[in-house]
Amino acid sequence: MLTVDDFGQIRRAHRDGRSLRAIARTFHHSRRKIREALACPEPQGYRRTKDPAAPKLGPFQPIIDEILKVDEQAPRKQRHTAAQIFRRLHREHGYAGSYGQVRRYVGKHRRDQRETFIPLAHDPGQRLECDFGHIAVDFPDGRRQVPVFVSVWSYSNCPFVLATPTERTEAILAGMVEAFEFFGGVPREVWWDNPTTVVTKIFKGRERKPHDRYAALASHYTFDPLFCMPACGNEKPYVENRVYDLQRRFATPVPKVQDLAELNAYLRACFLEERERVVAGQTETIGQRFERDRAAALPLPAYRFDPCVHQAAYVDKYQTVHFDGNRYSVPRPCAFRAATIKAYVDHIEIVTDGSVVARHERCYQRDQQILDPLHYLATLGRRPAALDHSRVYRDWRLPSEFTDLRQALEQRHGPSAGARQYVRVLQLLAQHPVSRVQRALQRCQGPEDLSADRIIQHTFRLAQREVAEEPPRAVDDHEDPVMAVQVRMPDLSQFDQLLSPGERAYV
Repeated sequence: MLTVDDFGQIRRAHRDGRSLRAIARTFHHSRRKIREALACPEPQGYRRTKDPAAPKLGPFQPIIDEILKVDEQAPRKQRHTAAQIFRRLHREHGYAGSYGQVRRYVGKHRRDQRETFIPLAHDPGQRLECDFGHIAVDFPDGRRQVPVFVSVWSYSNCPFVLATPTERTEAILAGMVEAFEFFGGVPREVWWDNPTTVVTKIFKGRERKPHDRYAALASHYTFDPLFCMPACGNEKPYVENRVYDLQRRFATPVPKVQDLAELNAYLRACFLEERERVVAGQTETIGQRFERDRAAALPLPAYRFDPCVHQAAYVDKYQTVHFDGNRYSVPRPCAFRAATIKAYVDHIEIVTDGSVVARHERCYQRDQQILDPLHYLATLGRRPAALDHSRVYRDWRLPSEFTDLRQALEQRHGPSAGARQYVRVLQLLAQHPVSRVQRALQRCQGPEDLSADRIIQHTFRLAQREVAEEPPRAVDDHEDPVMAVQVRMPDLSQFDQLLSPGERAYV
């Protein structure tokens, strides 16, 4: 095969006036080859003009084509591989050729069918991509997987991350609210995959029915809720790359923290450092490009979105509502009434008649009872035996002065009467902090008659003294003056009015 140097010698000889016959005789090539060198300055590689013959696979190519055509209608994870097609040809059609021929033919067919893309460029402040990543984290109680909410601006590649207990809707709402406040602005578009916590129904094309609370979030911040096509995560490549960074760069080695708060502080510091980095293909840092994102973003609304999900509930005879497999307590006046549960990522609030009547830390276990002893103080007045037979009071951790008081009251007044007086002292905690009642108990340890009435009097005297000693508070110009007035503490003897008439008869 002639090289470029050979072509050059032939062309220079022809330039000097030598004939084709003389050039062919000198360089020992045919005149056809000489004419080819004179027609083109460099040799042309071999070009196949038709497909090579396939004596063994040729008769089976239509069968392979039919299998691949049917696969286009099958789920992506249930389509034939080249090895499966080879086994079917061998078993069902008597194919005697090699696997390599089948693999090359299938690879060529699928290469022609592969999807290609158009490079995109997004305007500043236009688009935010969101997703969840998962990392292993070492906590004091052991290693466990933690979901991490990740959001990235498509123009600047500036990220925000937040580790959450779950990937539920309330975690998504909390993550997005925190992201908007962290960025100081709102994008015009927010892109997600199609998680069931965000999308409740997928229609044809890009039409979706979003979760009601996610739709409320989009309405509050006035962004367009947009979604990728199913199984097309490549439509939000920036957040996919950031999830990779989270796992490979910032969670390697495995982080060791005390709780989620410490983990979030560490991750936020890592991604703040990213603002000093220059992305490949750019000349500015991420932070410099993010300033354009922030300048072009929508402003934050006047008030914050409430990142919770709502659920209707009914308070049962045990003063509890059922939510997510657990039971949460409410005060006695709310029993046998309808309520609304507002579930946040870290706590829940129970609302009746437009007011929050109870607040509990969120429990992600199942079949648990999350009870507040203060909610049962009214009922405890007529059921003092619950002090020893109810877990809510057996597990109530109070200062040692309360345990000593009960023993002293029962020794002085007897087990039954002493328990009732002790309950009256506990009912003080519905209106006074534990520290105040504890100081009253310490002052009542003298030789005088020990009784609930005496402790109640001391407690109210301490409350009045604290109010008198408290310096006057400046009233803000926008504050209602009535709300700044100090109100005298109510008489605890009126506490039984919280009970219904039928219950009051037992007290």
